[in-house]
Amino acid sequence: MPWSPLDALSWALVLRLLALLRPPGLGEACTCAPAHPQQHVCHSALVIRAKISSEKVVPASEDPTDTQKMIRYEIKQIKMFKGFEKANDVQYVYTPFDSSLCGVKLETNSQKQYLLTGQILSDGKVFIHLCNYIEPWEDLSWVQRESLNHHYHQNCGCQITTCYAVPCTISAPNECLWTDWLLERKLYGYQAQHYVCMKHVDGICSWYRGHLHLRKEYVDIIQP
Repeated sequence: MPWSPLDALSWALVLRLLALLRPPGLGEACTCAPAHPQQHVCHSALVIRAKISSEKVVPASEDPTDTQKMIRYEIKQIKMFKGFEKANDVQYVYTPFDSSLCGVKLETNSQKQYLLTGQILSDGKVFIHLCNYIEPWEDLSWVQRESLNHHYHQNCGCQITTCYAVPCTISAPNECLWTDWLLERKLYGYQAQHYVCMKHVDGICSWYRGHLHLRKEYVDIIQP
């Protein structure tokens, strides 16, 4: 594929933005804002289930003056949950080679399957990094797997706010408080694994728990 200035620009901008995410004094760190799995799905252009076949270090672009490197993962797509209008069958995903730029390390040539969320750049390449939601498929709960098909997508109008400390309250009717960090001191705790922030017919959002196709009970997290 011939190199174009637009292709080089798209990669350069992404890598530059990732570099700017690093706080001063933490040159080797990758820092990401916390997000509930539902938010990751809503904000991603592509959501797929896949196995990783191989990896290869490649230039970030075909511009000979560009010294940035990327890891190109060859994947076997198992199912696509989001991104149909932009991609049909994804064969490769790209991530920064440098871990300080949030590059992702995935197991290749194994039976492990992953949930991958990411963005589609202007040149059509799928880009992933540590600030995306990337998890082994076996680690997802039943509710998370089922929600990938419908419930996450259908409730992107709800806002999820991370609660770090008390007092912690909602500021809008379409808002749900995410309290895993407050209650369990970890982000992807019980609430992230078993709850969806869903919108009622009156426009109010609240947490929905349990087997989504069997139970019709809306459960609000008790405000701390």
